[in-house]
Amino acid sequence: MTIAPIRPTGTGRLEARGVTLGYGDRVVVADLDLVVPDGAVTAVVGANACGKSTLLRGLARLLRPAGGQVLLDGKAIHERPTREVARTLALLPQGAVTPEGLSVRELVARGRHPHAGLLRRWCEEDDAAVAEALELTNTTGLAGRPVDELSGGQRQRVWIAMALAQRTDLLLLDEPTTYLDLAHQVELLDVLRELNTRRGTTIVMVLHELNLAARYADHLVAMKDGRLVAAGHPNEVVTAPMMAEVFGLSCRVLPCPESATPLIIPTCSFRASA
Repeated sequence: MTIAPIRPTGTGRLEARGVTLGYGDRVVVADLDLVVPDGAVTAVVGANACGKSTLLRGLARLLRPAGGQVLLDGKAIHERPTREVARTLALLPQGAVTPEGLSVRELVARGRHPHAGLLRRWCEEDDAAVAEALELTNTTGLAGRPVDELSGGQRQRVWIAMALAQRTDLLLLDEPTTYLDLAHQVELLDVLRELNTRRGTTIVMVLHELNLAARYADHLVAMKDGRLVAAGHPNEVVTAPMMAEVFGLSCRVLPCPESATPLIIPTCSFRASA
């Protein structure tokens, strides 16, 4: 079964209109339309190499479209000053590289750079933002340690803290649960959900764990081969036909007994011998 591509409707502060993205002559995302719902948590899912991270880079102004436009507050994002965009939108990319010799606190404090200026010095608001970000990510106890001495999971939480310290209205996260065990994945997603609920922060995140994406997202975007296959509430998007189309997976989709969100149960392709 093939699911027809959709053209999303509605308005949002961040949107893509007919966006084509790629690297050199290689097109990764083609003629894609996407409206990011304001004040919601959006999860982008899809098989490896389907264009999820490329889309996020385009939305975050790191990759200039070969066609179409990314709009922020109705204006082409690439026509707006870098610092102005950074005060509105924060991005945690994949595989961020830590400058050598920085402590955790120093790295998290870099999240405040977009708010600096020629006449503005470090202030109590900056201290409060850094302290809050460390607390939210449970990294306060690591503040004085060099980042390059941390484990992969600890380092990932510190990078997330830097993004949170930026205190933007829009937060884009590319696989934020990488390197985290299941308990810390849930802890982090709880933090993001609380940030969304308490502050109204609009969050877009690429996730691989589909059951967690369905549980924590208000809006789910499914991609395949650089195109948008389905978008909407997880209860509408996560279906057996979508899983077969996007992931090539035979499964059953049942309501989770804990959250009533979709629960994906792969269909066994073999039976254990008695």
